[in-house]
Amino acid sequence: MNGILVLAGTPIGDISDAPPRLAQELAGADVVAAEDTRRLRRLTQALGVQVGGRVVSYFEGNEAARTPELVEALVGGARVVLVTDAGMPSVSDPGYRLVAAAVEKDIKVTAVPGPSAVLTALALSGLPVDRFCFEGFLPRKAGERLSRLREVADERRTLVYFEAPHRLDDTLAAMAEAFGTVRRAAVCRELTKTYEEVKRGPLGELAAWAAEGVRGEITVVVEGAPEKTEQLDAAELVRRVQVREEAGERRKEAIAVVAAEAGLPKREVFDAVVAAKNAARAGASQAP
Repeated sequence: MNGILVLAGTPIGDISDAPPRLAQELAGADVVAAEDTRRLRRLTQALGVQVGGRVVSYFEGNEAARTPELVEALVGGARVVLVTDAGMPSVSDPGYRLVAAAVEKDIKVTAVPGPSAVLTALALSGLPVDRFCFEGFLPRKAGERLSRLREVADERRTLVYFEAPHRLDDTLAAMAEAFGTVRRAAVCRELTKTYEEVKRGPLGELAAWAAEGVRGEITVVVEGAPEKTEQLDAAELVRRVQVREEAGERRKEAIAVVAAEAGLPKREVFDAVVAAKNAARAGASQAP
């Protein structure tokens, strides 16, 4: 008779947020697979629970190799509990590979629901929560990161991202470029911890704020793209940018505002301005 795989949510900060069933599952497991066994030890000490079964590490570096071993234990009837450093397993953490393998073997998979940084940040952001999508971590390379952001520049749903603190300033700057500096967002750091902070504002302002350095676990929530209320051709976009420039705005700011007003990615307005400028130069060079 097959065993059971239990995905156990762990606190994202405050240890008192641990669900009551977590201690029960850890105490009764035949095998506990932990992303970091040292963190597991600190968690069990805080909960006052003794793990009776075998403890193994299960992290990104050994996930592929250890999955067959855990599946074998499940097929043999073991109750395997999977925990990650914080939050729900498999949500930008190890777990998906094991769940997929267990399902393929017709092994029951259940969960101990726990705190989620995704939902907590979304709720605290002050942005629409009726429809959202979780994008996880963005690529580390600047070009790949910007490309990924441009793919969702027209996404109407609220976007949720995880990010490392030392990359936050670059990421927010890339978001401002891809989505526009006026798009609203919220940077949620150290959720449920002593120094919890939620910084809300336009992406342009948040990027400038993050340039000074930010610490802690970071979740970024970004407003979805505005509904396109009118269809503007390239000539009209260029004209509106020119009007704002003549009024004293810098071109970069003018493009951002026009893009926001038209519900378009900033890149589309920028490309229209550049094309118009190149066409004007070509016309001037061909003049007698």
